[in-house]
Amino acid sequence: MKVKFKNIGKKYEGREDFTLRNINLDIEDKEFCVILGPSGCGKTTLLRMVAGLNSITEGDLLFDGLRVNKVAPKDRDIAMVFQSYALYPHMTVYENMAFSLSMRKERKKVIHDRVMEAAEVLQIKDYLYSKPSDISGGQRQRVALGRAMVRKPSVFLMDEPLSNLDAKLREHMRVELVRLHKTLGTTSIYVTHDQTEAMTMATKIVLMNDGKIQQAGKPEEFYNKPHNIFVAKFIGSPTMNLIKGKMSNGMFISDDKVIKIKPNNDDLEFLKPYENKSVTVGLRPERFTSGKGLEDTFECTIDVIEMLGKEKILYTKTKTDKDIIISTPGHHVYNEGERHSFGFDLSAIHFFDTETEIRIN
Repeated sequence: MKVKFKNIGKKYEGREDFTLRNINLDIEDKEFCVILGPSGCGKTTLLRMVAGLNSITEGDLLFDGLRVNKVAPKDRDIAMVFQSYALYPHMTVYENMAFSLSMRKERKKVIHDRVMEAAEVLQIKDYLYSKPSDISGGQRQRVALGRAMVRKPSVFLMDEPLSNLDAKLREHMRVELVRLHKTLGTTSIYVTHDQTEAMTMATKIVLMNDGKIQQAGKPEEFYNKPHNIFVAKFIGSPTMNLIKGKMSNGMFISDDKVIKIKPNNDDLEFLKPYENKSVTVGLRPERFTSGKGLEDTFECTIDVIEMLGKEKILYTKTKTDKDIIISTPGHHVYNEGERHSFGFDLSAIHFFDTETEIRIN
């Protein structure tokens, strides 16, 4: 099912400002769309509008071209999985999964076949006659997913379903959800504040802030071509280094004149209109190079080192006390207090208009 948001807005009673305004978005049939953003950005409000749990103040919500603003939740052919498992503790796993179908008075054979099918996909057949209190958190989450699956909805809605799990189980469940989506081929809308979940699971990411969509597209577009400074800072861990300066004679010079970037070709012709204007440069921590003899270099002192196994995160300071984060392979040897020279991967530099914070293309 295709889901379309057309000039959607939401204003709660008693508030002067809109929580959401001018939301325009197309989620194609069978897409796995992750709505990402910080707390309070409006992502859960948007999801609840799709579910019919929140009213729509303005605009149109379309399912396969049909307006569903006033359609009751039970008639929308959707299934929702919440952050809380919300399982009935007195019922077995089987009874929990079968409950919605039983309420619809489906035939027993249909109920049994669908529950067994979902249990097979989710690998919980061994726990069908256990109570929720007797199984692990990850298994309970699978039961909640199974309860939604048996309804065979046209749209799956998931509101931070992995946030209550530990790190290792979250990693496992991310893979399971991607496999599940491929198996079912159902349009899925998933809300999270975790950029790792978004980047690893989504076919489309919608990043929100302050009730507005900042960027929508494929995961790699967010990392390689962030639309603005907010997107650049939100996506990527450690976060992108942002350095303010200006263009002078085709060269970027930071405000403290410590960092200079001189392009060695005509690739930066698009920056000519910004001559003698303020520009912000973005540099991903992993796109630095080290060693002497580099053309575009700066010196810094290593302040703190985080050892993560495959990589080391260097928290450094320039001579003017500017913080720069650098990611290096874990086998490279650095010590706190040492001074080193670093250069830039020119092909990986991002340029933003300092005033508007929009990417300069």
